[in-house]
Amino acid sequence: MPDMPIQATIALMVIVFALVLAPFIIMIVTRALKKHHLAEKLAERHGDSVHYAFILNPSKPQAEQYRLDIKEYCKSHNFTYEIIDTQLNKDGRECALEALENGANVVVAVGGDGTVRTVASAVSSTNHAMGIIPIGTGNLFARNMGIPVDDVQAALRVATSHGSKKVDVGRVFILDKPYEDHGHAFLIIAGIGFDALMIDDTNPALKKNISWLAYFVAGVKHLFAPKYRGDVTFIRENGTNHTARGISFRTLMAGNCGQIPMLSLMPEAVYDDGILDFEIIDTSGGLIGWANLFGDVVHQTVTGKAKQSPLSTNSKIDQSQGVEAEVKIERPAPVQVDGDILGYTKHLRFSVDKQALCVRIPESLQSSLTQNNANLR
Repeated sequence: MPDMPIQATIALMVIVFALVLAPFIIMIVTRALKKHHLAEKLAERHGDSVHYAFILNPSKPQAEQYRLDIKEYCKSHNFTYEIIDTQLNKDGRECALEALENGANVVVAVGGDGTVRTVASAVSSTNHAMGIIPIGTGNLFARNMGIPVDDVQAALRVATSHGSKKVDVGRVFILDKPYEDHGHAFLIIAGIGFDALMIDDTNPALKKNISWLAYFVAGVKHLFAPKYRGDVTFIRENGTNHTARGISFRTLMAGNCGQIPMLSLMPEAVYDDGILDFEIIDTSGGLIGWANLFGDVVHQTVTGKAKQSPLSTNSKIDQSQGVEAEVKIERPAPVQVDGDILGYTKHLRFSVDKQALCVRIPESLQSSLTQNNANLR
């Protein structure tokens, strides 16, 4: 076979070399085109920035420092933002509605559980996300969501990130106040009776000094207050209903989250299952009954099960689940939602909006929260 001319040899080598490099050349060109396309899109979206609205409770001691931190953080990140202060005649719900009218994409509650729940009342079912910057004593919902407490920078990073979780929103409707135009939201626990009486009588100065323990101090004053009596109708997830008539109780609670510092009031409550956990609590025998009730709560906390201690003799916790409950009692009783007092009523309804609220949470906790919820089911 005659030798291939040098020109043909060179041409063949060039072809082979080109075929070998072709995939790499295509990849480089494709990446360059994508990068150019992305740059064009970003240039088009110069007016499409996220608008953050921070709903701040100015009555909190750290409020002004938090205001400065928010301004500095947003300016350093070139965020579009506004800060709206709550007022005595303008709660978090009204401020959040104003923010949404102003075009806010993400509404951030900067305050305690009261500010969080009133902002959630407006943001739920809007397809807008809610962030939380915790200030206050309890911050129970923030803790349940794994949001950093007492670290404003970390909380700001979470509120302006893309990690999120859809959670249920509980509602309380005061049915003997027809002028009320909305259901009062709760994210943790709402109740009628002793728990609300205890919260209503808590000394604010003592609460500031010893945090949530101040509630127990107030509770001691009302251990022997008269019981409440009435009818309760529960509606199950499958639509069936059951009415308990003429029951007496110390307190009746509906829970979305059941965890409080150190204790679990409703260990089987899951915040995104579209179901409320109900507890009807009663005691007898004076201090013995209250001691037994405390033992029941400790037993629930340790076992993680909604069951009374086998040692209980003078306490009763009737636990059930459902999507709604209507309560009619013989005399007015105080009502609380996440630690806020709504006043007194003889007729109310608890209900739940399933996964109605999108909450910004640490991205690292998304998978673990999902897994934990699956384990609870």
